[in-house]
Amino acid sequence: MIKKRNVGLAVLFTIITFGIYGIYWFICLTNDSNKVNPEQATASGGLALLFTIISFGIYGFYWNYKLGVKVADGGALYLILSLIGFGWVNYILGQLEINKHAE
Repeated sequence: MIKKRNVGLAVLFTIITFGIYGIYWFICLTNDSNKVNPEQATASGGLALLFTIISFGIYGFYWNYKLGVKVADGGALYLILSLIGFGWVNYILGQLEINKHAE
């Protein structure tokens, strides 16, 4: 079951915890997006975090692209946003799309 999350609170918690909640949110976004579109499923949230750390962030670009493909049927916007330094916007856009499927 996909949990509907309040995007504003998630952003606030990420700021308050200096990014620690953002790591949890990353893992949840990955797992929930895999549930929304199982045909396009990628690594689980924990593995995606590990791959991002091991690849020094390069896997993060792929993750952003695949998030866009899984939830919005177009990963180009998500990839471009991450390449120009606005990857945090992808969390918001992805969560808003996932919330639509949680209803």
